[in-house]
Amino acid sequence: MSKEMNIEALSNWAKTDQRPLVIAGPCSAETEIQVMTTAHELKKINPGIIYRAGIWKPRTRPGSFEGIGEEGLLWLKKVKEETGLRTTTEVANAQHAELCLKHGVDILWIGARTTVNPFSVQEIADAIKGVDIPVLVKNPVNPDVQLWIGALERLNKNGITKLAAIHRGFNTFEPSIFRNSPQWELLIQLKSALPELPVICDPSHICGNREMIAYISQKALDLDVDGLMIETHIQPDLAWSDAKQQITPRALALLLEALTVRQAKSNDPVFTDKLKELREQIDRADEKLLYTLHERFKLSEQIGKYKKENKVTILQTSRWNEIQDKLNMQSDLLGFEKEWVNKLYSLIHEASIKKQNEIMNG
Repeated sequence: MSKEMNIEALSNWAKTDQRPLVIAGPCSAETEIQVMTTAHELKKINPGIIYRAGIWKPRTRPGSFEGIGEEGLLWLKKVKEETGLRTTTEVANAQHAELCLKHGVDILWIGARTTVNPFSVQEIADAIKGVDIPVLVKNPVNPDVQLWIGALERLNKNGITKLAAIHRGFNTFEPSIFRNSPQWELLIQLKSALPELPVICDPSHICGNREMIAYISQKALDLDVDGLMIETHIQPDLAWSDAKQQITPRALALLLEALTVRQAKSNDPVFTDKLKELREQIDRADEKLLYTLHERFKLSEQIGKYKKENKVTILQTSRWNEIQDKLNMQSDLLGFEKEWVNKLYSLIHEASIKKQNEIMNG
C-alpha cells in the first residue's frame, strides 16, 4: 500500500462481522412507501445490511427520472429510526455531500461518472474534510486504475480514512453480455496497489440484468472482495430506474444463502504444506518461462540485425499472421482461450518490433 494512504480496516467501521458485507436497496428512492417497505424487508434478511438508495441520479440524457432529491433524505432518516439499518447514498458534488451530512446519512459513495472528474472529487473531499464518515468510491467509467486510486487519495489527504472501493465494471465498445465489463484484471491491479483497501463489488451494474447477479457475486467473492452492493426493490419490474438489474428482497435472501464464502487463508497444516509445494513448482515454472522469453528476445535481436544488413522491413505481416494461425491451433490443443493467448503474444510481438526498431535506427 502507498505510504501516503492511511486506510482503516473495514471491521473498524462496518459495524458487522458478516462476510460479505451487504449493501442493498433500490436503485432510486421513489416514494416513502417503497423506501420503507424495502427497508423493513431487508431488515428481516439481516440487520447488518447497509441500506442504499439513490437520491440524485446522474442520467445520460435529460428527461429521465433524475432522483427524488432532498426529500428522499428524510425517508432515509426514517429508515434508520424505524429499522436501525445504516444508510448510504451517492453524492456527485459538494452540495449533495453537505445535505447528506445534515440529514445523518451514514456512508457516502462517489459514482463512476463523478470519479472520472478530479475537480468534482476534490469538491466533495473539501466539503467533508475532517468529518468522520466512510466514503466508497466507484471505479471510473473508463478502465483507468490510476484515476480510481487518485480519487481515493484526494479523500484520504483530507482526513477520510474510512475508505472502500466499489467495483462496478467498465464501459467498453466491444460486444459483451455485461452492461459494464468486469475486467477483473483491473480489480486485481487495485487490490495489489492498495492491499489494505476494502473492496466491494456491484454486480447489479456489471450485469445490467438480474439473471447474472448470482454468478458475478460468486466470482467476486472468489477474488476475495469484502462486500457486495446489490440493487433490491420490492417491485423491480416497476422500478423508475434500472428495473432489469434489480431483484426482490426474497431473491436477495436466496442469493446470499447460495453463495460460497471462502477464506483468504487456511490454518490446516496439510493444506499449507501442499500449497507451499505447488507455489514452489510455480516459481520454477516462472523461472523457465522468463528464461525462454529471454532466449526468444535474443533471437529477435539477431533477426533485427539480419534484416538491417539486408535492408528488409521490420514488420512482416505475413509472418505475424502465420504465427497467429499457429497460436490459435495450439491454443485449442492446450485448452487455452485464444483471445488470452493472442493478447499475450501481441505484447511479445510489440516488444520484439520495438527492439528491432532500435537496432534499425541504432
